[in-house]
Amino acid sequence: MKILYVAELVGKAGVYALKNGLPALKKRYTWDFFILNANGATGGNGLGRNHAAYLRKLGANVLTTGECCFYKKDLTENLEKIPYVLRPENLNPEAPGFGSRIYKTENGKVAVAALLGQSGFDRVHGNNPFALLPSLLERLRQETPYIIVDFHAEATAEKKALFFAADGRCSAVIGSHNRVQTADEAILPGGTAVITDAGRTGSVQSVGGCDIKSRIQEYLSGIPDWTREAGTQPEIQGVFIHLGQDGKALSIERFREALPDLPLPAAQTAPGEAAGEEGPAEAPGGEEAELLP
Repeated sequence: MKILYVAELVGKAGVYALKNGLPALKKRYTWDFFILNANGATGGNGLGRNHAAYLRKLGANVLTTGECCFYKKDLTENLEKIPYVLRPENLNPEAPGFGSRIYKTENGKVAVAALLGQSGFDRVHGNNPFALLPSLLERLRQETPYIIVDFHAEATAEKKALFFAADGRCSAVIGSHNRVQTADEAILPGGTAVITDAGRTGSVQSVGGCDIKSRIQEYLSGIPDWTREAGTQPEIQGVFIHLGQDGKALSIERFREALPDLPLPAAQTAPGEAAGEEGPAEAPGGEEAELLP
């Protein structure tokens, strides 16, 4: 089983980088399943439902999110109808949507789960992911040996600890949220592939995909400002993972694909998203992995 994971997509530059960077990745890799972290797809923070449908149309089989999962009302109100979007599994039971799902590919079933760390988030609070982890992975393993966990966390120590807690119980744990690709990809003794952070898909000449001057001004003024996106030096980043038939990782490889700067004005947005329109959230057609009920 071969898994493509594209790191957190941030704003217009991220959509542009994904759309224009995938052809190069297709020349380098062939994959059975494509996971895209879309936590910052719409405006750099959150995911709108039009963007969700558009990113699915570009080829993503599942979209993971993190602390921004409920930032866009149009998606939150429709999460129950969009099972290819995952919010963190360790939220309260009343939270809408799904935190883990099992999908079917031509080479077998793949389970994907999203988890949220407990440090550094002040708007959305997850329950203890360590307490949930054993029962979650055991439930998914009853369906398939191929289990991928997206761990959206701020603290690297929390990520590292969860990697070892999950070793031998799942195929891979991919760190996200920091939006800076780390060079510590590894396969742990139990066969679980890990990386502290897969990076970001969007502007590299930025602060987490956002405009440099506005982020500096935020630290000077103390007034939050996450609304200004950056578009310089876009890249598509992530990891490619090859799994054996037993679900254990055979290899994990980082990738970074640089692209030309966005044309001005930057217009790589999903139809209706830039104008704030709310269109249908139906999944587009095309050859995609089948979602199991």
